Amino acid sequence: MAVATASRVMIRRSMMGRAIRMFLGESRTLAGVMIWIGITIVLSLIVVAALAPLLAPYDPNASVTTAATPPSGAHPMGTNKLGQDVLSRVIWGARVPLAIVALASSISLVLGLPLGLVSGFYGRYLDRVLVLVMDSIYAFPGLLLAIVVAAIIGPGVVNVSFVIALVYVPTYFRVIRNHVASVKQELFVEAAEAVALPRRRILSRYILPSVAQNVPVIFSISAADAVLTAAGLAFLGLGLPLDVPDWGLDLSLRSGLIQTGQWWPAFFPGLMIIVLTTALAFISEGLNDILNPLLKRRGVQ
Repeated sequence: MAVATASRVMIRRSMMGRAIRMFLGESRTLAGVMIWIGITIVLSLIVVAALAPLLAPYDPNASVTTAATPPSGAHPMGTNKLGQDVLSRVIWGARVPLAIVALASSISLVLGLPLGLVSGFYGRYLDRVLVLVMDSIYAFPGLLLAIVVAAIIGPGVVNVSFVIALVYVPTYFRVIRNHVASVKQELFVEAAEAVALPRRRILSRYILPSVAQNVPVIFSISAADAVLTAAGLAFLGLGLPLDVPDWGLDLSLRSGLIQTGQWWPAFFPGLMIIVLTTALAFISEGLNDILNPLLKRRGVQ
């Protein structure tokens, strides 16, 4: 019991130490700078989305002026062919991808993490069945699977979030399962089993803290991919209704106008998709560099 308790304390101290180094000691490294840049951009977009009724100068669905006017002082991002203010639609449109990313990533985490833990720890027939199911889902290209499921269940924020979550559950499952299968061979797990601790307690108190360091990286990576997947579904008309401001939808509806010289209705929504995706990618790459000791050693060498 003493060995198991000491091992648990060491694990918790190690995790706390890594968290402190990530937010303090690593803040001046390239990885730390990437994380803070990404967090700043994401938080800024969250604030913009939350304050959209106050920040947007016009109703995003209202025709406020002459159609297809280029950027000007009155309309910094111009207007589209319906006379709608592009800036207002960009501000209101931030709500959709942020909501989808948060909901889809949370659903995939809630499903993938426990399934990976159980599969990697208990193994045997349960592991074989779960691996077969997850590999079957993973075999489909992510966007293709999302298109098929979205076409079946229909548009909407919740439906799109569920579709995207389904795509990324196998990613959580595979990473967590493989790490659990490795960690359960460690000495501190064998010590806990030797003193006859319940398997649920071993899983929750000893193995889970060891594999939890993977979660932030997977979460941020899947979030960045979710932005692009949601934009792809919206571009194909499988995302949200036409009256909902959305970057991907506006990009789809206005991209054909670029050839006529009206570049601004599609450019700014597309630019915001790139900004949000890049910010989340910065966070995931920075976290991976900090939490992955092998990458850090390579960087030093």
